[in-house]
Amino acid sequence: AIHSDELGRAEIDYSKCVSCGQCITVCPTGALTEKDDTAKVWAALRDPSKHVVVQPAPSVRATLGECFGMPIGTNVEGKMVAALRRLGFDGVFDTDTAADFTIMEEATEFVQRVKNGGTLPLITSCSPGWVKFCETYYPDMIPNLSSCKSPQQMFGALTKTYYAEKMGLDPHDIVCVSVMPCTAKKGEAKREEFTHNGKPDVDAVLTTIELINMIKESGIDFANLEDEAVDMPFGITTGSGVIFGATGGVAEAVARCCCPDKTKNAAMAIEYSGLRGVEGVRVASMLVGERTIRLAVCNGLLNAQKLIDEIETGREYFDLIEVMTCRAGCVGGAGQPHGLTKDKYDRAAGLYNADKTALIKRSEQNPVIETLLRDIGEREHELLHVHYKGREF
Repeated sequence: AIHSDELGRAEIDYSKCVSCGQCITVCPTGALTEKDDTAKVWAALRDPSKHVVVQPAPSVRATLGECFGMPIGTNVEGKMVAALRRLGFDGVFDTDTAADFTIMEEATEFVQRVKNGGTLPLITSCSPGWVKFCETYYPDMIPNLSSCKSPQQMFGALTKTYYAEKMGLDPHDIVCVSVMPCTAKKGEAKREEFTHNGKPDVDAVLTTIELINMIKESGIDFANLEDEAVDMPFGITTGSGVIFGATGGVAEAVARCCCPDKTKNAAMAIEYSGLRGVEGVRVASMLVGERTIRLAVCNGLLNAQKLIDEIETGREYFDLIEVMTCRAGCVGGAGQPHGLTKDKYDRAAGLYNADKTALIKRSEQNPVIETLLRDIGEREHELLHVHYKGREF
């Protein structure tokens, strides 16, 4: 969406821009940067009338340490939680829990579409750059998008309702901050679909880079912090939630949930099915009941475009497609540290290592899910789902 005018100056064509932010990662002069929300967050943290909570995305724990002298892919979740508390957040939670909700809702939606003859392929909708790309260039594919909100937006909606009720807080006094690998998440949080009574569910979005700057600005000795655990009730997570940040992670997590065989051998078969990898497009098959399901995973919008074109012309067919806007997935997002690694897949290795050591592997085993779904009752669809519409830019 960037082109040059007659004088050779770069210009953004907003009618084509999908706000993915990848231009930031490749700008040779550093002239392009994200919209900085740190001042807004500092102001909220200093306001005694506000209850400020924060939710870091799965991939952030595998990239934050790069700027503090740690090897690429190091899982610094415990230090990250400790740093966020020292910055002054009243509640430090984990978007991984919301990722488990997304997986559960998406798996349910997928199975229902398969059984009831619904629109297929079901295409994931957790990457806002991809959603906007689909709205702009492939509006006829909008019915294929999953109705599930992204983990960021599920968390925001639950914070301003379920959490507020449990804590006895006025939702207007809660400031929900997310730490995301993706600049497009800033735009997602501002969408009208993710507001209630005129107020956004997520009030501010920090990129990984912005959080790093806040930590450094505060003089926190990050490398020497003792590990701390996240707060409840959004503190229990699974391996499925953490791999959300790598390309193929969402599809693998949904496959774990949908597959009726829950044995260790079945889990290993899913792991080695071809969903993981570095290729721009990957294809795998798995048996769900008596039906063989075809899955596709793609990262990068050019690859997504090629894949959708193959589907629309009838040359390919899939039941489930995962699309991530950024190369390598969220670990390669435009809000991540730039220029420190030649291979963004090294970061993904940190997420898969976290999955290996996770006590709970599958989202449906997360005890928070059952409790919360029971408590929100009939509000489940309102809080956890959204319906996109075609739009003109």
